[in-house]
Amino acid sequence: MGKIILTGDRPTGKLHLGHYVGSLRRRVELQNSGAFDRVFIMIADAQALTDNADNPEKIRQNIIEVALDYLACGLDPEKTTIFIQSQIPELCELAFYYMNLVTVSRLQRNPTVKTEIQMRGFSTSIPVGFFTYPISQASDITAFRATTVPAGEDQEPMIEQTREIVRRFNAIYGDTLVEPEILLPDNAACLRLPGTDGKAKMSKSLGNCIYLSDPADEVRNRVMSMYTDPGHIRVQDPGKVEGNTVFTYLDAFCRPEHFAQYLPDYASLDELKAHYQRGGLGDVKVKKFLNAILQEVLEPIRARRQEFEQDIPAIYHMLKDGSEAAREVAAATLADVRRAMRIDYFDDAELIAEQSMKFKK
Repeated sequence: MGKIILTGDRPTGKLHLGHYVGSLRRRVELQNSGAFDRVFIMIADAQALTDNADNPEKIRQNIIEVALDYLACGLDPEKTTIFIQSQIPELCELAFYYMNLVTVSRLQRNPTVKTEIQMRGFSTSIPVGFFTYPISQASDITAFRATTVPAGEDQEPMIEQTREIVRRFNAIYGDTLVEPEILLPDNAACLRLPGTDGKAKMSKSLGNCIYLSDPADEVRNRVMSMYTDPGHIRVQDPGKVEGNTVFTYLDAFCRPEHFAQYLPDYASLDELKAHYQRGGLGDVKVKKFLNAILQEVLEPIRARRQEFEQDIPAIYHMLKDGSEAAREVAAATLADVRRAMRIDYFDDAELIAEQSMKFKK
């Protein structure tokens, strides 16, 4: 069996720089690497509805936003199968069978689930669909026989839960499902890009995002108002780079050639950091440098997105084709699961013949 990738995003809003450095940039690299036989990218609308059930229009509208961002960043439908989760009903059936292999107490111990429940303020009013999210994710991963799941370190407990389900299923019913491995970001700064206000995570509700589709002036405004070191009041004051959002972004985006192009006074990021730490370097100069780098990254993405926006029906057609191709794969996996569980009654000629002989006696 070949190497297969499965990953995706919940369509709760436009994608931002956190998505780009945390997953999108790497996905394009993996897509173009030639190291994988299939790449599946899922727009996880069904999962998004687990905590947005009262606002389905939000999810409906953001399907196209996510698809446009995917294409603008370089995901290629000729190389990658991009599909919508809800259009693959086989995923629901797989999740239903997997529910019998997981206990409530095991779900309650999942660190990612506990964190997400706390973040959303569910307390004791936890939607069952949200609570069983790890099982749904296991069905997504196993349906496409994914060997590799690119994800952040916060998703490791979820992938481990999938592996547990795979092991238990195979132990009971025979070797049927594929056990996946997580592929973490290779740049430490990309594990979780903070919001522009220095908060731990970019969030639409906090208004601390830089979206991939933001115009140039909006990006500049966001960068120039970015959180830095509150103790670095005057230019001559020594400054801290740890926890300084501007330098975290530079760690994620800056390349050696950017200095010759935008800041020739310095030879490297280490040299820039050293000057900031000893004092004599103002925040405005560093922010202007970061802005120049981000504009270089985002301008081609914005331009490609504007091109794709000119033919929205073609985007929906692409998603329909991708969903049909993905469903074909998921249906084959479901057939194997049914066969292993001995519930493929109408396809089991041996069972029918055996029962026929039994009642003829």
